[in-house]
Amino acid sequence: MAEEVETNETAPKKGGKNLMLIIIVVILVLLLVVGGLIAFLALSGDEEPEVAGGAQAQQQQVAQQAVPMKQPGKRSVDYMNMGPIYPLEQFVVNLLSENGSRYLKTKIDLEQSAETLTPELDKKKALLRDIIIRTLSAKTYEEVSTSKGKDRLKDEIVNQINEVLADGYIKNIFFTDFVVQ
Repeated sequence: MAEEVETNETAPKKGGKNLMLIIIVVILVLLLVVGGLIAFLALSGDEEPEVAGGAQAQQQQVAQQAVPMKQPGKRSVDYMNMGPIYPLEQFVVNLLSENGSRYLKTKIDLEQSAETLTPELDKKKALLRDIIIRTLSAKTYEEVSTSKGKDRLKDEIVNQINEVLADGYIKNIFFTDFVVQ
């Protein structure tokens, strides 16, 4: 009888190993779910959530109407009240790629906040072209080939140009020609 008790105590517990295996599986599943959620949020993070509720929508519209002269935020999508257009010459740049075989040819027009911005744009034309060339050449084909990618590119260019302007701001830019080879 004493011998039976000793063998039971020295035998490994199978229930403990199963419990440990279950805990490891649960942790791995949780890590996969969290990783998937982070990847989803990172890929769709540029989209703005829709505003729910009438009061919040009205507050947002009032805030958009009372925009100061310098607008550091998003591009304007108010196509009913477009500002003066400042055309730029054509751009031809190499897109970022391993073998350098992709080219982008585009023509861009800038929508100004007011006509008084034109003299400053004339003065800073070389700087504007440099900003646009550096921005375009830092992109890959995959980044500029989709509609969403073009919108991100527009936002980036508008924000970078607005950082160097003092007499007004660029409301939006328009690609009037866009060819990738």
